[in-house]
Amino acid sequence: MFPFLNDWGTAGSLVALAIETAKKWTDDWEVIIVNDGSKKEDREALEMITRHEGPGRIRIIDHEKNRGYGGALRSGFAAANKDLIFYTDCDAQYDPREMTLLIEKMKPDIGLVNGYKIKRSDPPHRVIAGRIYHYLVKSFFGIPIRDTDCDFRLIRRKVFDKVKLFENTGTICTELVKKIDYHGYKIIEVPVHHFWRTSGKSQFFNFSRLYKTGTNLLKLWWKLIIKRQYEE
Repeated sequence: MFPFLNDWGTAGSLVALAIETAKKWTDDWEVIIVNDGSKKEDREALEMITRHEGPGRIRIIDHEKNRGYGGALRSGFAAANKDLIFYTDCDAQYDPREMTLLIEKMKPDIGLVNGYKIKRSDPPHRVIAGRIYHYLVKSFFGIPIRDTDCDFRLIRRKVFDKVKLFENTGTICTELVKKIDYHGYKIIEVPVHHFWRTSGKSQFFNFSRLYKTGTNLLKLWWKLIIKRQYEE
């Protein structure tokens, strides 16, 4: 599953690599692309991706207006039909072929296989901000992983029988991992490579988004840690 926001330069190759990898493991696969309010020309570029596979193999979910990263993931999770859900971003900072590393570690008693970056390939300010963000989240939420913002995950679909998500920003990653852990599902981690961004720009590292994310993170902390509200 891929959340998509104007990532026309990288989406096609990433989807192709994901399909190539999935076919090595199963014939029962699907690709879901959540178009989160992209520009018209970028949405039209997605159509070319769907032409190379049979009907229904690649599905595009359209948000007329941008709902945020969390909103895109929630739509994708809700639409997924297979027992395992893999997701990563469309900015080509992760290699979909390393999905194999996650699949190899997925066992019946595991709810989430979470990637963690071997080395972060970003400008220094993003590396520093990422470390600060992770340590804040780990300290305040008790997140049992070493890399909260590594968006390279394999999730057993049945966890969503209990895990209900409500966040619309990047804080959904904290909400997701915390709730999976809270409901007793086992989480393991796998090292994955992280690459320099080749197309587009980060949707996260600007003041307005950082402020919104910080505010939402505080609200999420109050809800989950103080009020223990995991079902709303």
